Amino acid sequence: MHWVAALSSQPGFEIVAVQALRNSLMSATISGSTAALAAMGAVTLAGSSLMADLPRINAGGSASLHTLLQALLVLALFASYVCSAMAMRYYGHASFIMSMPVASPDRQSLNPMAANYVNRAGLLYSWGLRLFLMAAPLVAGVVHPVAMPPVTLLLLVALHFFDQPAACVEVN
Repeated sequence: MHWVAALSSQPGFEIVAVQALRNSLMSATISGSTAALAAMGAVTLAGSSLMADLPRINAGGSASLHTLLQALLVLALFASYVCSAMAMRYYGHASFIMSMPVASPDRQSLNPMAANYVNRAGLLYSWGLRLFLMAAPLVAGVVHPVAMPPVTLLLLVALHFFDQPAACVEVN
């Protein structure tokens, strides 16, 4: 949101803003496409066993752990795709606003909306990426349920380090 405010006060930086948003949009596009392809692959591989267990679940029975993990994998990948697609939507809307001339009265009135869209897109992109990464423990669990806890622990440790803000270094 501070980024939108900073670029909205600098005439001539409209192209810089649009290029930055375009790069973010392309990143969301890549992760969304990958999640969609992975979801299609998971449905292709797990679809027959999911369909075989569905009548048993509907009859009040319980699903096997394998079936549950397969369903969670498909759900996580689909949710990752949806978050990435919505991030693309918000990045696209923000880029239209940020491409308007800074001095334009319409641009001034739409700056809060652009800031909101950039904020939403960033949150959705980060959730989409986290959901995509959650597929790793689920895949490990589908292969062998005992592998799921250590892979989950490794993912949590990795996310702990990746999700830390960068240290601010003063330049003299």
